[in-house]
Amino acid sequence: MTSIRELPQLIGQSVTLDAWLTDKSGKGKLQFLKLRDGSGFVQATVFKPEVSEEVFEVAKHLTQESSLRLTGVVRADERSPSGVELSVSNLEVVGGSGEYPITPKEHGIEFLQDHRHLWLRHRRPWAILRIRDAVERGIVDFFAGEDFIRFDAPFFTPNAAEDSTELFEIDLFGENKAFLSQTGQLHAEAGALAFGKVYTFGPTFRAEKSKTRRHLLEFWMIEPEVAPSTHIDNMALQERMVSFLVRRVLEQCGEELTLLGRDTEKLRPAAEGNFPRVSYTQALELIRETLASGELPPNVSPETQPVEWGDDLGAPHETIVGSKFDRPVIIEKYPAAIKAFYMQPDPEDPRLALCDDMIAPEGYGEIIGGSQRIHDYQLLKKRIDEQGLPLDAFEWYLDLRRYGSVPHAGYGMGLERFVAWVCGIDHIREAIAFPRMLTRMYP
Repeated sequence: MTSIRELPQLIGQSVTLDAWLTDKSGKGKLQFLKLRDGSGFVQATVFKPEVSEEVFEVAKHLTQESSLRLTGVVRADERSPSGVELSVSNLEVVGGSGEYPITPKEHGIEFLQDHRHLWLRHRRPWAILRIRDAVERGIVDFFAGEDFIRFDAPFFTPNAAEDSTELFEIDLFGENKAFLSQTGQLHAEAGALAFGKVYTFGPTFRAEKSKTRRHLLEFWMIEPEVAPSTHIDNMALQERMVSFLVRRVLEQCGEELTLLGRDTEKLRPAAEGNFPRVSYTQALELIRETLASGELPPNVSPETQPVEWGDDLGAPHETIVGSKFDRPVIIEKYPAAIKAFYMQPDPEDPRLALCDDMIAPEGYGEIIGGSQRIHDYQLLKKRIDEQGLPLDAFEWYLDLRRYGSVPHAGYGMGLERFVAWVCGIDHIREAIAFPRMLTRMYP
């Protein structure tokens, strides 16, 4: 069986195609059928003199999303985005379709999300999720090329790795409780001290009551850990990975990017690497200067206030910093007091942590957060105590420092945020097949 994606290589040949009808029109002796099969989209023409009377009548009365088997000759067509069309000689209906709810007219986003199981069939989600697939395969290829092994972390954990208020609690048959994992990092550190270079790649869960375009309750994370490694090494690895993935999308997903109307020239600088680095303190100054000038990037309110030293950056502040560069920028060395307990202090200024956030341009904000991890047993134990975390739940984590500890580092990248930036879409709910949000659990 032939796929639509193969048709440009089969011009002049007779093929059989299984496909669904996305739309149709007709006049006189011609019926125009717009088809999809998962690999792409193509138009087929049914010309009355070239088919039986029965086939032409079937074509005239087809309904949207009917599944079809068509036979015909592939013709070159310069007007077609794929460069071809199919001249039908025969067709049969495999599965009929009732009154399909998503018509060619405009629909609101809530309606489309309510029908997400069907909306996946349409061009926009088709393009986005194919790009997501290319990114996922690129992640595996990148880390294989860097000599990492995939290391699967558990979804059930006994404790928080970061903010315990962001945990989904699970009742273990009334006898105990566990939590859905908010990160695979802690277990990946055990993997790094066993294998040197590992990465986890799977769903993570954050119980944040947020309705912003950057948040999901369930999302996928890529989390490499390397031992031994430093903060400098860690930022270099992040840059290599992001550049590799952007190049992969540009090389393999041209049709999808075009369908989305993505300006690929805005992605090419990221494919080149050479990401700028600014300190947290320098970022605060950039923010202050920009707000004072009044020349604000889109989506940043004139009422946005500067950040005081010691406070974290909000989404508008990340947008401001990101707008200063044509590729992702790495902000490093945040105040240790606003970062997680496991981050290594800067030996040159213990007020700071050896950590970083990678900020995507065009207002997409943070796509990566990483740090060098504390490798000293006493210091890590002190931090756990200061955070009021249950020491017994972290005994295994402390063992990693008791037995052959080394400086090590890692980071996490949210897959949906990365895909949203690369695709140029407004909300990460479109970057996953079935988004799970504060206001969305169906379908």
